[in-house]
Amino acid sequence: MRGRRCGAYAKPLMSDPTGPSAESSPLSGPSVSAASADAASAAVRAPSRLESWSLAIALVFIVIWGINFSVQKYVFKSIPPSGFLFVRYLIMPACAFALMYVRYGRFLPPVSRADLRKLAWLGFIGHTVHVGMVTNGIHWSTAFSSSLILACGPIFTLLILRMMGLERLHGAQVTGVAVAFFGVLLFLSDKFAAGRWQAGGGDLFLLVAAAFFSYYTVAAKPLVERLGGAFTMAYATLLGSAPLVLFTLPSALTIDWRAVPAGAWVALVWSITVSAFLGWLVWAWVNKVRGVARSAPLMYLMPPVAGLIAWLVSGEHFTVIKLVGAGVALTGVALAQFSGRMPGRA
Repeated sequence: MRGRRCGAYAKPLMSDPTGPSAESSPLSGPSVSAASADAASAAVRAPSRLESWSLAIALVFIVIWGINFSVQKYVFKSIPPSGFLFVRYLIMPACAFALMYVRYGRFLPPVSRADLRKLAWLGFIGHTVHVGMVTNGIHWSTAFSSSLILACGPIFTLLILRMMGLERLHGAQVTGVAVAFFGVLLFLSDKFAAGRWQAGGGDLFLLVAAAFFSYYTVAAKPLVERLGGAFTMAYATLLGSAPLVLFTLPSALTIDWRAVPAGAWVALVWSITVSAFLGWLVWAWVNKVRGVARSAPLMYLMPPVAGLIAWLVSGEHFTVIKLVGAGVALTGVALAQFSGRMPGRA
């Protein structure tokens, strides 16, 4: 298609959901009436009922994910991050098995050894490393800060694509990357200036975790396209769970689970099943219906939601420097991600 030399790995960030244009065909001739053309144009402009529902559901999950940062902070009052991870990766494999049985009629669909090794690597990066770091980072940091730092993930995706030689960056995208990092530094300066080293360190920890997830996103794309999203997600979850369960088992054995209040258990299970597992499946469906390019901007609503919820339920305070830094960082991420299609390699 003319004017669409986007690299294969750029499409999750910048893909055009509208599909190929309806160019004239020598077979069609001038038989289409003006009224039909107007009706077709109106149909394209008017969102379908399914798209309207997908937007509503997407906004619901943006709120759910925004709330989840405060939910996890609440759980950590009764269960340490290691205990949270231990329970999470006892439940997540069960969800993965159920997904594969419903989707493929088998708990473990066949997979080649070569793909199994790739899926194991994805599981290690996406779950063992990324989720392990995010869980501890949220514990050390605050709800609003955690959501803002993790929203910077697309910046790392662009940089990884550039480092791998898969894409070039526009001047506007380079500017966006620089603006985003300046915003993050401004955001972090507020905590370090106030001597809040643990919270600031937690934010830096989350920044590294965001980079790992960006790498996971790039590395997973070929497998997702060839094996399917559900297949890749389920196997990566299963293979990434075992190291975390083994690593957190000693700590889990020291926790008095009977002393954990019912509210913490409800919050824990909700965070794992609804926010994490169901959220991934729903967002994959939203991207399929709306297209990634129309869904991705909604993610920038998550930090404001997380900040509002944190302010309401835990009294988290926001200084002017912190708010300005957050605004600058999100502006930079948006500029880098949506300033235009990334040109393919010459």
